[in-house]
Amino acid sequence: MRIPAILVATSAAAVLFAGAVTPADAAPTAELFDDFSYSGPGDPLLAQRSWTVRTGGGGPGVPGAVWSSDHVSFPAADGGQVMELKASTEGASGTTVQSEVSHQRKFAEGTYAARVRFADAPVSGPDGDQTVQTFFTITPLDAPMDPDYGELDFEYLPNGGWGETGPTLFMTTWETYQPDPWIADNVHGTVSASLDGWHDLVIQVSGGRAVYYLDGTEVADHGDEYYPETPMSISFNHWFIAGGLVADQMPRDYREQVDYVYFAKDEVVPPAEVTARVQQFRAESVAWVDTVPAG
Repeated sequence: MRIPAILVATSAAAVLFAGAVTPADAAPTAELFDDFSYSGPGDPLLAQRSWTVRTGGGGPGVPGAVWSSDHVSFPAADGGQVMELKASTEGASGTTVQSEVSHQRKFAEGTYAARVRFADAPVSGPDGDQTVQTFFTITPLDAPMDPDYGELDFEYLPNGGWGETGPTLFMTTWETYQPDPWIADNVHGTVSASLDGWHDLVIQVSGGRAVYYLDGTEVADHGDEYYPETPMSISFNHWFIAGGLVADQMPRDYREQVDYVYFAKDEVVPPAEVTARVQQFRAESVAWVDTVPAG
């Protein structure tokens, strides 16, 4: 895939990091793999495997919107089963419903990966709302400008937003932030292109650098003060940007799908090797494994 308009940070440290690849045949210290073979958001296996389906209110997104487990499902797709995150609205905060699924907070250095299906248009209803379709890691913000905060984001905006007018993928690495008044301390890169369809997303976190890959191509390299210092959770969510709803009362329904998630602790795994490991799990009919210690 040819990727236009990439903003990528480069440095001597990044060059050194890019060459520090763990041999493909070396066993990782610990792994998480899940192909999301669940019956629904109430499946007891989700909680047993440390996943939480978000409900209630709060940010990010449209003020007054809610997060609902009804907007999380696990349908059949492309010959397998996926996790589906829905975002719906009728153009006002009281009709806006978003979705989020998160794993426990225990992930730090290593390789994060997911295969995600982005959507440029709603399944039904008028298009144009500024939605955010994500794969990210995050540390809770204990206080405004908390120096121990950390966050690594893939965020796809099919209808633009945050200063972009067209479909844009943001790769953002956070030092910290203050919610009110808003102050953001982060660094980001962008891919300005339609990414409608399936994509392989990888973040390698090691040696002071967080390196992002889209379909095997490096698209961002961040580090220095933005490098995460504390354990994070792995999350997926689908939401609407505040002020980004189209003034139309017709119902519309946007959907993001996730084929799998993978993490290798303390190991830099090349994107092609991530794919090979996932294929091996599936060849052995392994739907889930988690040997990553809590901490």
